[in-house]
Amino acid sequence: MVEAPGAGAEALGQFLDELLRSVRDSARDIAPIVFVVAFFELVVLRQPVPNLGQILYGAVMVVLGLALFVRGLEMALFPIGESMAQGFVRKGSLAWLLLFAFGLGFGTTVAEPALIAIADEAAAVAAGGGVLEDTTAAREGYAIGLRLTVALSVGAAIVVGVIRIIKGWPIQYFIITGYLIVVVMTGFAPDEIVGIAYDSGGVTTSTVTVPLVTALGVGLASGIRGRNPMVDGFGLIAFASLTPMIFVMAYGMLR
Repeated sequence: MVEAPGAGAEALGQFLDELLRSVRDSARDIAPIVFVVAFFELVVLRQPVPNLGQILYGAVMVVLGLALFVRGLEMALFPIGESMAQGFVRKGSLAWLLLFAFGLGFGTTVAEPALIAIADEAAAVAAGGGVLEDTTAAREGYAIGLRLTVALSVGAAIVVGVIRIIKGWPIQYFIITGYLIVVVMTGFAPDEIVGIAYDSGGVTTSTVTVPLVTALGVGLASGIRGRNPMVDGFGLIAFASLTPMIFVMAYGMLR
């Protein structure tokens, strides 16, 4: 089929309009941060902004990057997550669905930039504090072990969350039980691992994990008869934030 001459131009124009909208939205979202920094720098500290040109250039890059990232989520990650979840529902294979859920949780978490950064920082601080040998191999081993532990925990969390959606179980009982376990484990875990464990629960729910996992939950709830996407489709991120605290404290207790 031959595409109409104006169809391509119309699609390009629509894409540019949506991209400009994303840029405007990103600039609006960044504006409060710029205002706070400028206020404290100029009014409270009363000193000129260092490297103003470089900072302005960086701010423009942040706005453009955030706009492109949001458009990418809307165009690719959310649709593919929902379509794959609904495809597994139509296929009717629970084993493949759970395997996919685990792989999605594990893979997105291993690739999470925030987790990589905090694992490397934790390894450096642990080496400096004498918790482990101050060698490259020891630091890399600690960081990789921490990342794999968190990734395994998120994979397991997504599996539990998927089973909850399929069964229609209330989410609050899982969350309450999970945090009770966290509170109990905090009393037995080494002091140097507790803070890292709590932070690990936060860094897993970032740029890579959130869109795909959210799309999986919404797509799964939309494809199962009797499930409400608003009630049953959300909550996987809560599991992904909770289980790393349990797994990382267990990791610290077993090391």
